[in-house]
Amino acid sequence: MEPNWVDVGAAADLQKTPVQQVMIGRTKIALTYLDGRFGAISGVCNHVGGPLGEGRLKGEFVVCAWHYWKFHFATGKGEPGYEEDAVPAYEIKVETGRVWINPEAISKRSRKPHKVHPLAREIKRADGPIRVLGIATTALTVKYPRYSTSDDLLESALGHAKDALGCETQLIRLRELSFRHCEGFYSKSAQACTWPCSITQMDAKDQMEQVYEGVVHWGDVILISTPIRWGGASSLYYKMIERMNCIQNQETIANKTLLRNKVAAFIITGGQDNIQAVAGQLLGFFSEVGCQFPQFPFIAHSRGWSAEDMENNTRYVRNSKMLHDGAAALAGRAVALATVLVQNVKPAGEPVRGGRKAHQLDTRAQLPLAGQEEAREEFGGQN
Repeated sequence: MEPNWVDVGAAADLQKTPVQQVMIGRTKIALTYLDGRFGAISGVCNHVGGPLGEGRLKGEFVVCAWHYWKFHFATGKGEPGYEEDAVPAYEIKVETGRVWINPEAISKRSRKPHKVHPLAREIKRADGPIRVLGIATTALTVKYPRYSTSDDLLESALGHAKDALGCETQLIRLRELSFRHCEGFYSKSAQACTWPCSITQMDAKDQMEQVYEGVVHWGDVILISTPIRWGGASSLYYKMIERMNCIQNQETIANKTLLRNKVAAFIITGGQDNIQAVAGQLLGFFSEVGCQFPQFPFIAHSRGWSAEDMENNTRYVRNSKMLHDGAAALAGRAVALATVLVQNVKPAGEPVRGGRKAHQLDTRAQLPLAGQEEAREEFGGQN
């Protein structure tokens, strides 16, 4: 049967761009030009559907714009060692200065088996006592640690949870982990921000996995401690929650709740008085990932604007029975709520989408008519 060739444009124009996307009907093609030769492969990456036509060339391979998977520009086969990961390739020719593509693929898509990441397992709480995860976000010199007021109060809270309340406890000090900052996969596309985090999937040395494991699969209570840094939370706190966007993004793109029956509470200390603003940010983020809060969900202490004598601040916190008792009481309130949630409360169903972030009906309604069909296809035909 004679191929039904499709004219996709002038060769002189198309050869100016090493990689570009062209459409044949609804089929996305990654059109490439390398060393005087055109290539045409599927524009949809095997990983999570990333746009190969928006990628770049590295040698003879198209590098996906989303997560850097590589496919040969002409054959569609994966890079050496991953040849089984192949995208369809298309016959291409140049005649009378025009580029023509046969829309019938000359090879099939195939996928090399990949192990499912351990974090992607079913979220199921194991039997046992309430589990309290403490996350200390203070940045310190690991080899030469100094006293930290927020760390100290967090340790008091965890000690009370373990010794007085019979909880299992775990402490993660972010400063002791080596983890990459968020690299903006979400900025490429909401679909590019995956669970587990794309960085975690690609980099076995990235230790943010310990936070994900503790928050999503292990802890019933999450206690966050942070100093006040120039009116905000610790830089390590922000580094952590930027990476935790992949948890919130599951709500947005997949209507999937990763955190159920989790309780969050906070310890905030510092030399400046901006406690309510810092607490508001912490409460806002952890509410968006699905956490619940006990009554009075944070404790705090600060010296105030004019007190630049941090040595007195640390001395006060270290010796304050009231503050350490307050940390213990915070743990108690959080554990009490977690006990109720774990033992008695069953979810009534998925959260109502109307008014929620990225509510899909509302999103499509805001698009021009020409873009609504494309949005329907992108969202999987959901209504």
